[in-house]
Amino acid sequence: MITVAGTVASSLPARTAFAYLSAFEHTSEWDPGTAVMDKLTEGPVAVGHRYHAEALFRDKRQPIEYEVIELFDNHIKLRGEHRNLVAFDSIDVRSLSSGSEVLYTAQFSINWPYKLLQPFLKPQFMKLRDPALNGLRQKLESL
Repeated sequence: MITVAGTVASSLPARTAFAYLSAFEHTSEWDPGTAVMDKLTEGPVAVGHRYHAEALFRDKRQPIEYEVIELFDNHIKLRGEHRNLVAFDSIDVRSLSSGSEVLYTAQFSINWPYKLLQPFLKPQFMKLRDPALNGLRQKLESL
């Protein structure tokens, strides 16, 4: 499994930051690696909520279907499926005296036969980290 993770500090209260980030359809507003993110389930975010994404990977749009699999306190975890991989995206927000801190973790499990290429693909996934964290930081500060 390939894991990409990082933290972002924000002056926003944890509750405000989490309310924005748990509405996963906003991902394309801050993650340059997500070209499209559409909400497929109406109503407030809950376990079972579904999203359609088009992620940019190696200059190609890749469709991924996401589902919320965990949601509590200031934590959300989604499972995404693509024909070549399974992704798990987690967002955890904690309160700080000066605002909040967001921990974003994305884990990718490559499906067979592409699993053999995982060591070569890892650097490509790692390249997604910094632009996403920078976009997240900028978006939270603009709210």
